[in-house]
Amino acid sequence: MKQYKPEKMAAISRYQNYIPTLSEKMRRDIYDRMNELIEEEKAYCDQGNYRHMAQIFTSIALYQTLQKHGKSEEEAYKITSEEMWKALTPESYRKMARLPFFLTLMKKILPIGFKNGTGTGWRYEWHFDEDPKNRFHFECKECVYRHVFEEQDLMKLGAMFCHSDVINFGNLPYTDFKRTKTLCQGGDCCDFDFVRHDKDAGNGWERSESI
Repeated sequence: MKQYKPEKMAAISRYQNYIPTLSEKMRRDIYDRMNELIEEEKAYCDQGNYRHMAQIFTSIALYQTLQKHGKSEEEAYKITSEEMWKALTPESYRKMARLPFFLTLMKKILPIGFKNGTGTGWRYEWHFDEDPKNRFHFECKECVYRHVFEEQDLMKLGAMFCHSDVINFGNLPYTDFKRTKTLCQGGDCCDFDFVRHDKDAGNGWERSESI
């Protein structure tokens, strides 16, 4: 079983390249804050949530430590968000989306990935039976990001993570990604809707504006 150790969690987070550039004092403050968060949010600290909590706790600790060491809230948010988004790999999803069986693949791997990679605090609703071949949609009804960021009064960071999906899925070849609401932005769920087209964007269809 993986142990919740701040240094190891930060090392697998999207901040793994940024945190080593900080001073030793700042790194220690980040790890100390992460230890506090592990205790404060222990109800969600199971094995299924380990990688999610690594992202959540590292982002909170970095955001708060930057302010503790003199950054304004605006500066701290800018660094925390941009360093996280920088670590995303939308190219990998765009490469997959060029495959003619992309949605079929997504329908198989996403539910398995969510089942194996989530723990306490998650709930999904799938629509396999009603979706045609060119559509894949589902809702996340409960999310550990919303639970923790709401409890920590940091929903701004929750919305920051929501935006990762727009970065990853918002410019897929032949595929429109539609999302109208998220839990961390006040919605009753996160709605995910992928619609496949025969042609790429600009050749008969327009991309949806997703949040």
